[in-house]
Amino acid sequence: MTETIQDSRQAVRVTLPDGSTRDFPGPVTVADVAQSIGAGLAKAALGGKVDGRLVDTSFTIDHDAPLAIVTAKDPEGLEMIRHSTAHLLAYAVKELFPEAQVTIGPVIENGFYYDFSYKRPFTPEDLAAIEQRMTELAAKDEPVVRRVLPRDEAVQYFKGMGEAYKAEIIASIPTNEDVSLYREGGFEDLCRGPHVPSTGKLKFFKLMKVAGAYWRGDHRNEMLQRIYGTAWATKDELKNYLTMLEEAEKRDHRKLGRELDLFHIDEHSPGTVFWHPKGWTLWQEVEQYMRRVYRDNGYLEVKGPQLLDKGLWEKTGHWDKYRENMFTTESEKRDYALKPMNCPGHILIFKQGVKSYRDLPLRYGEFGACHRNEPTGGLHGIMRVRAFTQDDGHIFCTEDQILDECTAYTTLLQKVYQDFGFTDIIYKVATRPEQRIGSDEIWDKAEHALMESLRASGCQFEIAPGDGAFYGPKIEYTLKDAIGRQWQCGTMQVDFSMAERLDAEYVGEDGARHRPVMLHRAIVGSMERFIGILIEQHAGAMPVWLAPVQVVVTGITDAQADYVQSVAKTLRNQGLRVATDLRNEKITYKIREHSLQKLPYILVVGDKEKEAGAVAVRARGGQDLGVMPLDAFSQRILQDIAAKA
Repeated sequence: MTETIQDSRQAVRVTLPDGSTRDFPGPVTVADVAQSIGAGLAKAALGGKVDGRLVDTSFTIDHDAPLAIVTAKDPEGLEMIRHSTAHLLAYAVKELFPEAQVTIGPVIENGFYYDFSYKRPFTPEDLAAIEQRMTELAAKDEPVVRRVLPRDEAVQYFKGMGEAYKAEIIASIPTNEDVSLYREGGFEDLCRGPHVPSTGKLKFFKLMKVAGAYWRGDHRNEMLQRIYGTAWATKDELKNYLTMLEEAEKRDHRKLGRELDLFHIDEHSPGTVFWHPKGWTLWQEVEQYMRRVYRDNGYLEVKGPQLLDKGLWEKTGHWDKYRENMFTTESEKRDYALKPMNCPGHILIFKQGVKSYRDLPLRYGEFGACHRNEPTGGLHGIMRVRAFTQDDGHIFCTEDQILDECTAYTTLLQKVYQDFGFTDIIYKVATRPEQRIGSDEIWDKAEHALMESLRASGCQFEIAPGDGAFYGPKIEYTLKDAIGRQWQCGTMQVDFSMAERLDAEYVGEDGARHRPVMLHRAIVGSMERFIGILIEQHAGAMPVWLAPVQVVVTGITDAQADYVQSVAKTLRNQGLRVATDLRNEKITYKIREHSLQKLPYILVVGDKEKEAGAVAVRARGGQDLGVMPLDAFSQRILQDIAAKA
C-alpha cells in the first residue's frame, strides 16, 4: 500500500518492513511515521531503524529510506529500555546524592549498571531509596531530549557541573568530533543513544546490588561503586527473571560446594581449587567418562609440559595476544611461560617423527592443566579460575577431511551433553576478527567448512561476526541449563596457520611435504567450570552415575551394625560408591541429614530387614520405595547408572 501526501517540498519515501511505502512532503521524524500508521504504534514506539541504524523517535529522515519502528517487543527495544534505565538510575542518584559523580552506565546481559564516585559506600537502604526515586521520576513521564555539542564545549560544560569523570571521558574523544547529550528533567548525560522518548516508558526495573569497580578497569585508579540493575519490557518478564535468580541462588555451585563438602577456594592460592574427597570423586567420574570418549572415538591421549619457552609463544602469536594473561618465570637467563592453552605442545608432539597422509586424521586428546592470570575481580568460584584443566583435543587432518571431522565431532558432542543432562544446545559460528593471521582465502575455506558441517548435522546456527580466534574461526556450542541460563562450553576451531608457524608437516600421497590443518576442539572445556555448571544444572542432586556417594546404608540400632557393613561390602564389590552411618542417632535424624546431602539412595535396615536379607529403600526426594531384596536394589541402581539416570 502506498499513501501519498502532496506538497511542494522535497518528498521523502519511507519503506516499511512489509514492503509497503509511505510518502511525505518533506523530512519526517520516526515518531511522525509511527503516528501516520496508527495511534497504537505511535504510543508503543521506542525508536526506529533507519538504513539499518538504530535511532531515536525524534530522528529526522531526510531521504528515501527503509524504516522499522522499534517497540518493547523487539530485542533492540529492550536494549533501549535498559540503556535508558541506566540513565534513570544516574538521574535518581544525583537527586538523592548531589555530590556523587557519574561515570559510565552501559547495558549488560539482562540489565545494566552505572558506576559512581561517592564519599561513602551505598547501603541497602540507599539502594531502596534510589529505586523508589527512579519509580517516581519514571512516573513523571519526562521527555528524553537529545542535543549535540562540540567536544571542547562539552568538556567545559561537565567540568562546570563538577563532573570530572565525564569531562575526562569526553576529553579522550578526538577534538574535531561533536558529542551527543541526553536530558531528562534536571539530569543531562553524555551518550551516543538512542534512548526511549520519555521516562514513562521505563516501568519494570529493579536494582540488584552494589559492587566495587576500578575507574576504567585499572586497579591503579580509584575504586568506584557500581550499581547493578535489571529492566524488562513487561511485569511478567521481570517477575520471571527475579524468580530465576532466586532459583539460581539456591543452585549456586559455591554454596552447594560448601554444603556438600565438594571443594573450597582458599586465600592462600586465589583462583585455584582445593578439591575435597567427594568433589574429586565427581571430577574423576567426569574425567574417566571423557577418557572413554577419547578411546572410543579414535583419540590418542597425550601429556605436555607446563612450562614452555617464551620463543614458542612468540612464534604462535600468543605472546602478542595473551601476554597480559600469562604467568611467566625465568631460569638460567631463559624466559618461560606457564601454558594458557595446550595447542603448541600438541604440535611439538605431532612433529616428532615423519607423518604420512595415511596417519591422518590424527587425533590427540589431553586433560591439560593451564594457567591464566585472570584479574581478581573476575574470579568466580570454580567457574572462572586461574588454574584449570581442559579436555583439550587437536585433530591434524587434510583440507578434504575437515568437513567429516567437524560433522562427526558435533554428533559426538551432542551425545556427551545428553549424557550429562543437557539437551538444548545453541550453535554459533564465530567468524574472522579484525586482528588475525592468515589470508582471506584461508579464512573463507575455514568458515565455509564449519558452516557446512553444522548444516550436515542438521543444526540451525547463528553467525557471530568478528568473534573468531586470531588464528581461525570457530563453532561455539552453548548449553541451556534447567532454569534457562546459557553456558558456552564446547568449541571447534579450524586453524590453517598454527602448523605453518611451527613448521609442522606431513608427506602427502604425491610424496611432497604439506601442512596439516589443525582442528582445535573441546567438549566440556574447563573441567572446573563444567563441574560448576553440572552442580548448578542438577542443584547438587547429581545423577546416580555421577554422585560422589551413590548409597548410604544405616541401621536403626547398633544391633544391625554387622548387617550394615555386609550390605555396604556387597554393593562396593559391585562397583558402587557406598557410605555407612553407624552413629548412635535417631533414624529420622540420620535420614534427614543424608537427604540434605542429596544422596540418590538411603538404605535403612532394622531387625526385619536383617533377617530377610533385605533393605528398606528411600530414593532422593523423599520417595519411600519400600522393602526389597538386596539383589533387587542392586539391579535397580545399576540400571540407573547404565542409563545415566
